[in-house]
Amino acid sequence: MSAVIMDGKMLAARLKADITEQVRKLSKKPGLGTILVGEDPGSKAYVEGKHKDCAEVGINSIKINLPATAKTADVLKAVSDLNQNPECSGFIVQLPLPDGVNTEEVLLAIDPKKDADGLHPINLGMLVLGKNTVVPCTPKAILDLLTEYKIKLSGMKVLIIGRGTTVGRPLSILLSQKPINATVTLAHSATTNLLELLKEADVVIAALGSAHFIKPAMVKKGATLVDVGITRTSQGLLGDIDPAVSQICSFLAPMPGGVGPMTRAILLSNVVELAKQ
Repeated sequence: MSAVIMDGKMLAARLKADITEQVRKLSKKPGLGTILVGEDPGSKAYVEGKHKDCAEVGINSIKINLPATAKTADVLKAVSDLNQNPECSGFIVQLPLPDGVNTEEVLLAIDPKKDADGLHPINLGMLVLGKNTVVPCTPKAILDLLTEYKIKLSGMKVLIIGRGTTVGRPLSILLSQKPINATVTLAHSATTNLLELLKEADVVIAALGSAHFIKPAMVKKGATLVDVGITRTSQGLLGDIDPAVSQICSFLAPMPGGVGPMTRAILLSNVVELAKQ
């Protein structure tokens, strides 16, 4: 068998077309703000990609770039500026921040009503209660991909590998809630029976950041696999899932081309939702 490849680029293009129409109908253009600290090439490329997306759908861009020598106080000042800027509907602080900058303090300073990533503790708390307006971008991207391809989730065994606050933990909450009703297992570095869990899982979402960790022999035949991890190697960027798994599974969201494009599109959608409020 050969897996159906879950096309995040196609779905993102469709979502962006819908966002463009929503923006056109708003009386005031939304604005996405970004705070980038330092010169990390990956972070710079990621932020520039976000602003390119904004231009495509008609969202204004507000860029704050700080040097790698910036202190916590400098970043907090940038956060305060965007909190108070009426042209900014929502914003993100690009992570990771340089050593010496207190990431927790910076993220807590974001106005929850302008939290485009949906990762402020208040917004994560609303996610737990099922009353959130803005869902964290990557978890929402994963759910939308699974929904688009009509992957059955209710009662299914879903294994999430990785317990980070941007993907694993919020995704486990999202998938276990009504009406999705998946049976979720969250595996991590201390999990002792990972191979057993992989063989049992109907859906595997890999977000551990280990290049091609998951091999065909590890997964159940006919499972659905979603690759979220990114590792920089001499061969370029590699995901957590060996592409050969496509000969075993039914559906595969690859890296690149799967979750990534949708994550960027969901960020735009979140900004529009914040603007409407």
